[in-house]
Amino acid sequence: MAQENVLGTEKVGRLLLQFSVPTAMALIVNSLYNMVDQIFIGRAVGVDGVAATNVAFPLFILTAAIALLIGDGCAANISLALGRKEKEQAEKFLFNGLYLLFFGALSICFAGLAFLKPLLLFFGASAAVLEISMAYTNILLWSIPFSMATMAMTAIIRADGNPRYMMKTMLLGAVINLILDPIFIFKLDMGVKGAALATIIGQFVSGGLALAYIRKLKHIRYRGDFVLEKSYMGKILKLGFPSFCTQTATAATQIVLYNLMRKYGQFSPYGSEITLSGYGIMTKLYQIAHAMFVGLAAGTQPIHGFNFGAGKRSRVRQTYRIAFVTSMVISFVWFGIFRWGGAALAGVFVQDEPLFLEFTQYCFRSYMLAFFLYGPPQITSSFFQALGKPMKALFVALARQVLFLIPLALLLSGQRGLEGALLAAPAADTLAFVMAMAMVIYEFRSWKRPEGNEEPRCK
Repeated sequence: MAQENVLGTEKVGRLLLQFSVPTAMALIVNSLYNMVDQIFIGRAVGVDGVAATNVAFPLFILTAAIALLIGDGCAANISLALGRKEKEQAEKFLFNGLYLLFFGALSICFAGLAFLKPLLLFFGASAAVLEISMAYTNILLWSIPFSMATMAMTAIIRADGNPRYMMKTMLLGAVINLILDPIFIFKLDMGVKGAALATIIGQFVSGGLALAYIRKLKHIRYRGDFVLEKSYMGKILKLGFPSFCTQTATAATQIVLYNLMRKYGQFSPYGSEITLSGYGIMTKLYQIAHAMFVGLAAGTQPIHGFNFGAGKRSRVRQTYRIAFVTSMVISFVWFGIFRWGGAALAGVFVQDEPLFLEFTQYCFRSYMLAFFLYGPPQITSSFFQALGKPMKALFVALARQVLFLIPLALLLSGQRGLEGALLAAPAADTLAFVMAMAMVIYEFRSWKRPEGNEEPRCK
């Protein structure tokens, strides 16, 4: 199939642009769901409302972790199978992946409804915001099957070669959310419940359109005559495990930091609610930057996977080099935004709260001190995942948050309070960068030189 072969013949730079930009835009749009809610809730309810919705965020990061476990694992296996020209194997991965997604979504939805209060307390909710947070999250839980379908199908559709479809689908859902938020929150005076209702309507639309694409897949098709096979499900979970661990580590980091903000914030001039809100707002804006790196990394995955499966290693090297340079440029741009624009960004969410704006600016400058090194480890984890080396991908994915950030935050906060908790991030960024570069250099040096007739170099 000509369209399948484009991953092995088209210029690498053009392919990265084609696959990364729509994926990044789709992820940014997905991040905007919660951010739009935060803006309207901040204007309508104030700092307590922002804090209440922030502490619910780790639950939805965990939901994304399950979706990416299945979606990225399925997509990585599909790309490798297509590179080896094993179409039927690719279709079996799709069949098994969709059933895993269905059972996973229902399980999380009902578990969240059953254990909502203890979960929110564990995530760091204070007594002042618990009731508001429960009202908000209880509604949002019903959208989990559709939000998970959106995230998982993004990876699968990207592997099929049509990343723009998901960008349009998620953009439509975000626009619906943006239109309904002020109507439900202000005109109908529904507060945080209105924000949650607007979000789930947008998620229903995006998820429904994502699932509808199953019948439009170009290089593979859904076949109902297959049976569930443990070997295929195992391979999906194996290659999706690094993505799952990355998201889970993000949730764990948020839980630890929210609890540290609450614990040490009460002894600061700001108080617990302001530190929870300020840190939460920073993480929402950080998610937009992070989405760009995830989009770039995800865009490299089908290129890496197809060409590695086809034995075209020089294209794999070239793809990584271009992605590395791109990630460094993005890292430096966002470093500047966070360094000098934190207060202005925070003012979009909450106005006329000088202490809130002061703490949020301080939070940005401390936490993002080494953000210019953030990008390369993200693309390195995806690089190993696409090559079918999940343990290396997992190690890189977990390094920043689990190996470095969480332990350092706990250690330094005990010595320097809020300042120590925030300064753990730049230390973790530096250590993760050094480790990722050492691993990828070792990997490239371990390869044999490619054959001279492998393929022409592409720019």
